[in-house]
Amino acid sequence: MHNMRRPVALASLALGFVTLIAVSGQQSEPLDIQQVKNNLYMITGPGGNIGVRVSTDGVVLVDNKFDRNHDAIMSAVQSVTSQPITYVIGTHHHGDHMGGNPSFSTHADIIGHQNNRTNMLRGDQPAPPNIVFSDETAVFLGGVEVRAYHFGQGHTNGDAVVYFPDLRTIHGGDLLHGTAPFIDYANGGSSRAWITTLDALLELDWDTAIPGHGAVMTRSDVQDFRNQMVSVRTRMSELIGGGVSREDAPTRLRTNELSWTVADEGLFMRRSIPGFYDEMSAER
Repeated sequence: MHNMRRPVALASLALGFVTLIAVSGQQSEPLDIQQVKNNLYMITGPGGNIGVRVSTDGVVLVDNKFDRNHDAIMSAVQSVTSQPITYVIGTHHHGDHMGGNPSFSTHADIIGHQNNRTNMLRGDQPAPPNIVFSDETAVFLGGVEVRAYHFGQGHTNGDAVVYFPDLRTIHGGDLLHGTAPFIDYANGGSSRAWITTLDALLELDWDTAIPGHGAVMTRSDVQDFRNQMVSVRTRMSELIGGGVSREDAPTRLRTNELSWTVADEGLFMRRSIPGFYDEMSAER
């Protein structure tokens, strides 16, 4: 088991959420855990949303936030089950989703798409996945099946969609975002391919989705997310066709009809626009 300073966990139950504050050394950080469906939970707080699938023989975790969150995550999981964490499936390589790999790899297998591992190695990130897949894989644990699919580029070139078929629920990682998406062009991201990836995701049989950030989503929410990707691409293409420069594009792209473009706290406007402009220009 992980060799760590034992955390002090404080829990309060309200409105279906358990809030835990784990104190380890000088760091303390609150995390919330809520039930999504029977034996499926979501841990929220700083970093990406974590999926927790409980079985009679162990727990499958989807993502693991930052390494500093390990103790708090363990406390959150232990608040709903005594089963150990056996597998961690990473949705993509970013540190707010798989930054906890160094600590979790001491007591669980880390699974990710092969491009996820490549991206982590290239970025000199510690503890890349020790199990990789190309198109799809599955974990069977305590009578529970958890599938992972790679449908193509989108947020990065190594995104995994994790599917819980018996619960008709998916974890989409940052392919789904409650505020506004980030297109990581440096690591194979693509707005055009993102739409195709979402179309494949929507072909699965599910009614509930855990996004990388934000609240639990419905199929209608995900369809709206997909449609906004189409709409922002259309708007940017029209602006470029009308002669709008790369420098003026961020201002001209803004419209209240497209929530991503007015979400100043979202990474779509803060970090994606230069690459997005170049991508759309190349398509013309």
